Amino acid sequence: MGIYAFRVEVSVPALPGLTGFDVEAADGHIGKVDEATMAEGATCIVVDTGFWIFGKKRMIPAGVVRAIDVDEKKVVVDMTKDEIKDAPDFDEDRHRTDEPAYHDEVGKYYDPWGGTPPMEGTDQARPVA
Repeated sequence: MGIYAFRVEVSVPALPGLTGFDVEAADGHIGKVDEATMAEGATCIVVDTGFWIFGKKRMIPAGVVRAIDVDEKKVVVDMTKDEIKDAPDFDEDRHRTDEPAYHDEVGKYYDPWGGTPPMEGTDQARPVA
């Protein structure tokens, strides 16, 4: 499964959907969904982190999303706050004009957290921040 596709176990609400939802990392709140792109092969959310990372935004591929709670208006991602803080800054111009190359570049950072988690008992470890 590609990093820009939701995991099969994630229930995705009908559009317009996720804008304004809170975003939770494994260890706490990281911001709100500023934009959600549902294009095939490029599905992602742009998260406005507010003051947490000095007003920076992060583009998070759909494969990193662990759950969506429509009732609580919350998206849960399978990363820690530090892992998200270390992610590439969101570049709105490149997101709009250079989408495939930009998504490939950003997707490489998120690959270890996307898709199906490593099987228990294997050597496939996630990166250590």
